[in-house]
Amino acid sequence: MNLVLHYGLLGSLEAALIALAVGFVVFSVWWQVCRRTGLSHGHAIGWACLVAAVIAAGIDSWKLFYLGMVRLESPLYARLALASIHDPDQLGTRVVLEMLGAVSGVGLGWWWFISRKQPTDDSDAA
Repeated sequence: MNLVLHYGLLGSLEAALIALAVGFVVFSVWWQVCRRTGLSHGHAIGWACLVAAVIAAGIDSWKLFYLGMVRLESPLYARLALASIHDPDQLGTRVVLEMLGAVSGVGLGWWWFISRKQPTDDSDAA
């Protein structure tokens, strides 16, 4: 994504809000797919969490993994690796908040779509 985010905690919170919106949209798509194919709510929640996490935090989590696994033996390689990251000081915080935002967006979508179920008619209970 080519969004210009702020640096520091504010940028991490902005990324989390974007991930929340992504989680909500992805869950709404999976909700429709699972409802039409007869799958349970758990399938919709699970697949939506996985897809939303990959979309929202995939690039940042890959960069965090890459920094931990690659051998940065020279200052040149370290500088090149850090130059490709928007805010290297807050990368871990941004990944955690993006994951939480994606899962929270899926949870918010689940709550929204469950609360919109058709009410049952109990008028002939007598």
